[in-house]
Amino acid sequence: MYFFEEQVLDKDRIYLRSEKEGSVTYGELDCFCKEMGTHMEKRTLVFLLCQNTAGSVLGYIACLRNRVVPLLLDCKMDYNMLKDLICHYEPDYVFAPKGHQGYSPDERTQLVYEAYGYNLYDISKETETKLNEDLALLLTTSGSTGSPKLVRQSYENIQSNAESIVEYLELNEKERPISTLPMNYTYGLSIINSHTLCGATILLTEHTMFEHEFWEYFKAEEATSFGGVPFTYEMLKRIQFFHMDLPSLRTMTQAGGKLSRALQKEFALYAKKAGVKFVIMYGQTEATARMSWLPPECVLEKAGSIGIPIPGGAFSIVDGELVYEGKNVTLGYAKCKEDLAKKDERHGVLYTGDLARKDDDGFYYITGRKKRFLKILGSRVNLDEIEQILKGRYKDVCFACTGVDDRLDIFVEKGAGLCSEEIVDFISKKIKMNDGVLQVRQIDSIPLNHSGKIHYRELEEM
Repeated sequence: MYFFEEQVLDKDRIYLRSEKEGSVTYGELDCFCKEMGTHMEKRTLVFLLCQNTAGSVLGYIACLRNRVVPLLLDCKMDYNMLKDLICHYEPDYVFAPKGHQGYSPDERTQLVYEAYGYNLYDISKETETKLNEDLALLLTTSGSTGSPKLVRQSYENIQSNAESIVEYLELNEKERPISTLPMNYTYGLSIINSHTLCGATILLTEHTMFEHEFWEYFKAEEATSFGGVPFTYEMLKRIQFFHMDLPSLRTMTQAGGKLSRALQKEFALYAKKAGVKFVIMYGQTEATARMSWLPPECVLEKAGSIGIPIPGGAFSIVDGELVYEGKNVTLGYAKCKEDLAKKDERHGVLYTGDLARKDDDGFYYITGRKKRFLKILGSRVNLDEIEQILKGRYKDVCFACTGVDDRLDIFVEKGAGLCSEEIVDFISKKIKMNDGVLQVRQIDSIPLNHSGKIHYRELEEM
């Protein structure tokens, strides 16, 4: 039985607690899914404009349960980008917040259902969109900003990954995770999936971790866990997280990029002192979500490691590249609506694009991106490694590296108060490179995408 199907459990148990809509029980979830299902044809495509509210999560579960395929999109995405995607994929429905500024129904659309602050629009069209029978869900690729390239996920993908996460994190119905990431981002969605599977209560808020209201809600609802990307943890340190009184906190998870060794050790030491589990994880949208985890008892000893494969998964290294095998490896990409009918193109094997090594104890380490290289004066330069060297030297400072062959661009925030010449001198000596090919660019802030990762494409266009 899939986690999103109707379960035999206490129907009065709270499924969601939302700042906007209040509580929703598992029994009310079942009723909502049945009602919404009467307004949608099976094996159709719906664009779901996501926010961390009850309506958004309930709509997602209802789509899965009724065998309707949702494409999860950021509620705040640019209107023209959304319009282009609608033209590109021709969805049968759009499920959007009431009064949403980015979606304007036209004469082809009909409002057919409304609940929990969301409207379901039926879009009449002349041609049918053919969907593969295994296709369950569509997500944008990491860093995508309106690109038509999507990741095709199957029902087995999302179920197997949710089961694995529940197993290694030892989740149960007593968990109360709080939303810290967008649900249209694979990491944020994996938290919803895994906690739905174990019958937990999910706490939803649209406040960020950098707002006082978030922590008030955290304490009032006795949240037990949160997840974050590297930027999240960098900012938590800045807002004096280590001095907060959070007696209900039991677990912190981190994924979405490599956390610096220094910061990883600081949070590991905090977790050890506070009796909290700190779990480092590694994943990609192309693997549904998670591929590896670093057991909390190894976080200090194996600082910098992505850990070991998740239950049911396996790693190998081919020509330096990390290759993953597991039931959570997705079906492949879609670049147009015709691709939605494609069968499984990966057959459980994913070439991650990450370079890696394995130590003698079987723990894996990411050493860089296969495509994040420059060739400068005949030498291959790993941009991720340069960033880590800089972060190791200048604690709590955000850096990002891009460039073209024979020129390395180092971006740093003006507020850090660093001298460009000092940075050039340091890195040129560190990696033994002529300082004439280095360029430091001081900018107001490092651009991030919706999931908190560095937006390299935007930097390259500056």
